[in-house]
Amino acid sequence: MVLYTMLEKYGPYALIAGASEGLGAAYAESLAGRGFNLVLLARRKEKLEAFAAELGKKYSVELVTHAVDMGDLEAVKAFAGSLNVQIGLLVYNAAYAPVGLFKDLEEEQLMRIAAVNVRGPLALTRLVLPKMIERGKGGVILMSSLAGTQGSPRLAGYAASKAFNAILAEGLWEELKPCGIDVIASCAGAILTPGYNQAQAARAPGTLSPAQVAEKTLKALGKGPVFVPGGINKLARFFLMRLAPRKFAIKIMSANTRSLN
Repeated sequence: MVLYTMLEKYGPYALIAGASEGLGAAYAESLAGRGFNLVLLARRKEKLEAFAAELGKKYSVELVTHAVDMGDLEAVKAFAGSLNVQIGLLVYNAAYAPVGLFKDLEEEQLMRIAAVNVRGPLALTRLVLPKMIERGKGGVILMSSLAGTQGSPRLAGYAASKAFNAILAEGLWEELKPCGIDVIASCAGAILTPGYNQAQAARAPGTLSPAQVAEKTLKALGKGPVFVPGGINKLARFFLMRLAPRKFAIKIMSANTRSLN
């Protein structure tokens, strides 16, 4: 049996959407440490370029940045058309998660959930796949969430979009295996990102750092279609999906999201 390094299997370039901070930045750090050249996408140009500059001081890899709003389909297509490197690994981490009762959210917010969290991964994955298929190897990581395991009050639209990503990954995992492409959805629990720290005052059980989630997910790529980082989170997902009545699972999630700002 021939064993390949991650760089040999998925390199030389990885594309990370939502890469300027938090989990996306942690993926960039983990992959740069493995020798990947990186194409980093985020909406905020200054923040993205500042992060890339710091990363460049630590790792001798090529770093390319593009300011792209993943909710803007035409901008995503234009970016993909301008790519002149072969992407061997895609990490779709961009997300939009407005907190609040569904009735209180603006129509624009709801449409942006669909644009960034659903249309974005569909479009970007479809745009980079042909070259992966041509090479006969590649990898796709889609970020899902434990919130998408069941209905999540005060995060209803976001949770639904994360359920979509898990199901999408499962279908692509089977479809793309014959093409040599690995697909995984990372169903993470609470992550200590800047956004989480602003929305939640206290840490939820099983909370992990961005670096832990990124590293665990990368190591799980190629081993199955869905991965849950962290032992407590694995138990929580098993309980919510397999053991708890659906109504009870929703009530548990409602209790957990009640304190979100």
